[in-house]
Parts: sequence; structure tokens; C-alpha cells
Amino acid sequence: MSSLLAVSLLARTAITAAMMALTMHVALGLHMSYVAAGAATAALTAGLTLGGPLLGRMTDRWGLRTVLPVTVVAQAVFWLSMPALPYRALLGAVFAAGLLMVPVQQVTRQAIVAMTTAEQRRSAFALESVQGELSYMVGPAVVILCAAQAPTDVVAWGLGAAIVAGGTGIALLDPPLRAEHEAKAGASGRPLGREWLGDGMKALLTMAFGTTALLSGVDLAVVAVLEGSDQVSRAAVVVAVLGVASVVGGLIYGALSRSLPTWLLLGLLGLLTVPVGLAHDWPWLCAAVVGTGILAAPTLSAVADAMSRLTPTGVRGEATGLQSAALSVGSALGPPIVGMAIDTSVPAGGFVTAGLTGITAAIIGCALSRRCASSRPFTSPRPSSPNGPAGRSGHI
Repeated sequence: MSSLLAVSLLARTAITAAMMALTMHVALGLHMSYVAAGAATAALTAGLTLGGPLLGRMTDRWGLRTVLPVTVVAQAVFWLSMPALPYRALLGAVFAAGLLMVPVQQVTRQAIVAMTTAEQRRSAFALESVQGELSYMVGPAVVILCAAQAPTDVVAWGLGAAIVAGGTGIALLDPPLRAEHEAKAGASGRPLGREWLGDGMKALLTMAFGTTALLSGVDLAVVAVLEGSDQVSRAAVVVAVLGVASVVGGLIYGALSRSLPTWLLLGLLGLLTVPVGLAHDWPWLCAAVVGTGILAAPTLSAVADAMSRLTPTGVRGEATGLQSAALSVGSALGPPIVGMAIDTSVPAGGFVTAGLTGITAAIIGCALSRRCASSRPFTSPRPSSPNGPAGRSGHI
């Protein structure tokens, strides 16, 4: 597990930085507008969103040893050739690269389910969420620093090398995606979509979207509030405090003896985010975002944990791919939603909108999960199975 988390941290950090590297290449390397750079990152986001479920389904059907080499080779070809591509060709290549991105998150989450017991899983997913926060804190910052010192072509090649190295490392580790007791269950056939894509799954996908929409919107709201008080240079400090608080919150949540419902964590996250805009000076804003940060990683880990309990073995790859897609869509739509609120009201309205987005997703998730619980009787997990029966144990 420790080896897998270490290798996946390298790959996730590089993948997280891909958006920034692409923006730098289009704006600085090709000398085009930031609108053009935004179109390129949108193409990458679209590819990632569609590719998650697709690669997950391929993994369920053909296994990790087939999927990983294909994605590693695709990333090597794209990042090596990217500096030579004209803009229009770049857009198509970026979409294809997103479609065939190395499925690091999905593989890590499936391996966590296969390699841990039910008692260990919440702590393992908390560590995985902390890993995600570290990648968001480190990846884009390293790309910006490197782009200031070297040509964007070199930055792209270095980033591609890191993604390929991470994917190759995971392939060499070849982590199990199914526990021993799940092998027969997986071989029994793929369940129909209506058997697992029910209200519970819809609740989790909604809350996954709401969480990343809130968090990505908060980043934009921080810049808007500090710009209004001529302190925009301190935005990096506030975002760093937010990231550190999230890491601390994830570690604390992983050490707790019991888990909390995902909708409750997301609702509290939204409630603590709404009043953050009342702080206008950067020191007070640093203090105000601590509550948001503390609950960020726990909410993300709760989504992953609940997803692992709700998903049948035969479709675990596709389910984790759908989860990654929901997270990607939330990250992409959060800033425009919050940006419209800032443009039509005041900068502090960005925090209100981000918080209300999370609260709304929590309410919808709670309603769907309660309807799921009322339509299916509760069944205790079998002692012989650390996973328990999918969809019938624990809470969402």
C-alpha cells in the first residue's frame, strides 16, 4: 500500500499540473490568448470526464495489465509531440490525451478496496484524499516555477516523463483490484446498470460534483475578495493555508474510530464556507478558510469510502471512473458558477454561492440516500467478507 501511494502521488501530481502546463504552453509557448488556453484545458477536461468511465469499464473487462500500457504509451506520444503541434491539432490531441489519461485515481481507489479490510478502509481513503490535496498544492506551483526558468517545451516533456514514470511504476507494482474472496464474485458476470446505478449511486455522484464545485469555486472567490482590497498577491498564502488545513483534516478524519455520513460532511462544509467572505483582509481570510479546509479531505474520502461499499465487484472500475468524472465536472463548473455570482453581486458572494452549491448537493444526496435506504432493507455485513454486501451496509 505504501509503495502504491508513493508512486501514485508522483503520477497524480503530474496529472494535476497538466492543466497549468497546457495553459502555459498555449499562452507563452504559442503566444495565443488565455481564451485559447481555456479552450485547450476545456478539451482536456472533456476527455478526462468521458475517459474515466470508459477506462474503468475496460479495466473491469480486460484487466489492469491491458489498460495501463495503452494509456502510458498514449501519454508518452502526446507529451513528446505536443510542442510541435499547431493549435487546432493540439485541441484534438489534448482531448485524446484526456480520454486516455493514466487512470491513477481509479486504480488507487480500487486497490485500496482490494487490499484493506472494512475497518481500515476509511483511514486508507483519508490518506488518498490527503494525497490528492498534496498534488494540488505542489503540481501547479512546480509548473509555474519551471515555466519561469525554462521553455514550455521542456516543461511539457518533463511533465509527460513524470506521468509515464508514475504509470509505469503502477504497472510494475500491479496492485490487485479485487480481493481474493471477490474473485469468484467478479467472474460471475457483470451486473446490469439498473442493479447498481440507483438512487444511492446518484446521491454519491451528486455529492462528488458538489464537493469539487465548492472547492474550485472557493479558490476563485479568494482571488476576487483579495483583489477588492488590493491584496491579491496574498491569495497564494490563503490557498496554501486552505490546502494545509485540508491535509490536517484528512489525517484527523482517518484517525477517528467511526465515519460520518457524506451528506452531513458536505453540508457542514457548505455551511462553513458561506460566511468566509465576511473576512476582507488576508490574515482574517486565512483564519476563515480553515473550517472549509478541515472538512475538504474528509468529505472527499467519505465519498470514496461510500462508493466502495455501494459498488458491486464486477463494475468497480466503471463506478470509480464515474466518480472521477463527477469530480472533474465539479472542478470545471465550479469557477464559472462562482464567477457569475461575483460579477453580478459582490466578491463575498462567491463564497456564498460556493457554500450553497455544496449545501444543495448535500440536500439532494441526503434525499436520494434516504430513498435508497427505504427501498432496500438494511443487511449487516457478513463476518467472512470485509467488504460486506454492496449497497446494503453502512451509510452514504
